[in-house]
Amino acid sequence: QVQLVESGGGLVQAGGSLRLSCAASGRTFSSYSMGWFRLAPGKEREFVASISWNGGRTVYADSVKGRFTVSRDNAKNTVYLQMNSLNVEDTAVYSCAARYRVVVPRRVDDYDYWGQGTQVTVSS
Repeated sequence: QVQLVESGGGLVQAGGSLRLSCAASGRTFSSYSMGWFRLAPGKEREFVASISWNGGRTVYADSVKGRFTVSRDNAKNTVYLQMNSLNVEDTAVYSCAARYRVVVPRRVDDYDYWGQGTQVTVSS
């Protein structure tokens, strides 16, 4: 069982930055690939980024590539999403998710555990 708690969301102006954190419970965090997804009003949940269990591989959605960076600190059981050059289209609830031993999964159905999400609002 893995419990995930996101933090770091908030209101930011377009062009600004935020860093989201996702803290995980359990001693086997280092065995889980972690993903970030977002859900905007009226849209389906969208893949944002994923990182393998040892941090050696990352993948990004085209819409965030070059602006967002996913990283992890297994000693702290935490995964991060650094978001730069934010625009209004990035406004959404951002959730982290965990999947055991599957390298950088990208689909919602690939993940077993989810956090409750944190709101990111980008103003123009």
